[in-house]
Formats: sequence, C-alpha cells, structure tokens
Amino acid sequence: MSDMTSVLVDGHVEEEENYFISMTDMMVGVLFIFIILLMVFAANFRQQTQTSEEQIKQLKQAAEVARQVTSRVGELRDRVTSEIRVLNESDEVRTKLLVDIRDALRSKGLNVTIDAESGVVRLGENAINFGLGRAELNATAGQRVDTLAAVLAQVLPNYTSRSDVQAASLETMFIEGHTDAAGNDEDNWPLSTARAVNTFRRLVSREPMLRTLRNDQGTEILSVAGYSSTRQIKGVADDGQRRIDLRFVMSTNSMERLRDVLRLTENMDEQLQNLRTQLDKVSGN
Repeated sequence: MSDMTSVLVDGHVEEEENYFISMTDMMVGVLFIFIILLMVFAANFRQQTQTSEEQIKQLKQAAEVARQVTSRVGELRDRVTSEIRVLNESDEVRTKLLVDIRDALRSKGLNVTIDAESGVVRLGENAINFGLGRAELNATAGQRVDTLAAVLAQVLPNYTSRSDVQAASLETMFIEGHTDAAGNDEDNWPLSTARAVNTFRRLVSREPMLRTLRNDQGTEILSVAGYSSTRQIKGVADDGQRRIDLRFVMSTNSMERLRDVLRLTENMDEQLQNLRTQLDKVSGN
C-alpha cells in the first residue's frame, strides 16, 4: 500500500474527530439563532394591541415549531455527546493495545516507545533499524522481527472484531518504513517502502496467522506504507530515523451515525425556516 493510502486513512480518522468537535460548535450557533428568533417572537407579540383568531393560530403554530426545534436541538446534543464518547472509548482501546504490545516486547528485551495520540509503536534503533541505503533485515533485525511477530500474533486477535469491545476494533495496522534525510526522495521513497515490505514479509513468514486477521469489513489487518524522510523524529540520530513504525487505526463504524447526524441537522434547518415564516406572518412582514 502506498504512503498516500496511509495518509488518507489517518486523515479520515482525524476528520471524523474534528467533525464531531465542530458539531458542538454548530449546536451553540443553532441555539443562539433560536434564542434570537424567540426574542423577536416575544417582541412582536407584545406589539400586538389586538390579536385576531388568525394571528392566534399563527402564534400557536410558531410555538409548536419552536417546541420541535428545541426537541431537535436536544436530540442533536445527545447524539454528538454519544459520538464523542465512542471516539474517546476508541482511543482508550487503542492505547491499551499499544501498551500491551510495548510491555510484551519489553519483556522480551526489545525497548520500544509508543505515541498514544497518533497510535504508533515506534521500533527505533534499539529494536529494528537498517543500514545506510539498505532495505534488507540483517541477522539481528530479523530476529527482532521474529520476536515482534510472536507478540503481534498473541496480542492482535484480542483487538480484532471483538464482540466485547463495543467502541472499536482494529481496522488496520500499518507497517511504516522510514529513512534518514540523506540522499533524495527519488531514492528514499522506494527505500522506505521496501523496508516496510521486507518487515511485512518476515512477520507473516514467521507467523502466517497474521494474514488471517480481518477487520469488520473482512479485509486483512496488516498493510504497509513508506514515508521516505518526511516523518523525522526530533533529537534522534540518523540511525534511529532508519526505522519501522507500527501505526494502529481503529474502526468505530461511524459512517451511518454521521449520516444520522446530518439528517437531523437538515431537519432542524427546515424547522427553523418554518419558524421564521410563522414569525414573519405574525409581524406582518
């Protein structure tokens, strides 16, 4: 899989998280508009010295629309709150996955680090790295990949389409290859990808069952990506940049819920339009 695929998947997850954050801002805006409309409604009502039956009817209709809008705003708030909770639970599941892998590797003598925010297990120079301009795994690196394969075979099934994890299961584990800043992109892009591919081949050769792991869509969990030197680690020497990272993307199955939220906001917009129409009739505009 290309680097672009990895970027798109990571971007999709971040986009979903940002979507629900922006939904909260949108609710505040809707409530603000709603309050202004009610203030106009009250002012127009006070200005009426005589109220006809038709005006009373229109006022009742406007009041009913206002009640419906209030109800929809409450539904939207509850839905967004629920989605934020799902995303938080997904992050918690992923963090536990990272910690399980890190602790298992450390118990076998491999010192790795994790980045819970980005969902990465970093296999630096103390775990798996490569010679300058080389994509092949040397004897030491090969043995460490074998250790990694055993740990992944032990841990990953616990996070793959599990019925007891309601928030999320594992969507993809990207095996990401990296290079240092030496050379040029023309050489480093294929070099970083080759490092990821060679690591993948060694993993599944050691533990073939890794290729049987499937996500909720029925596709394989393991994938590869190359990043050239675009993701350098600050303060790390060149040896540490020539590395493999494992990036974990969780599946929250939120697409249909996103559509539900969108339909709800569209319905709210229609009701707000109806409220404006009723208020215009009452005020004689």
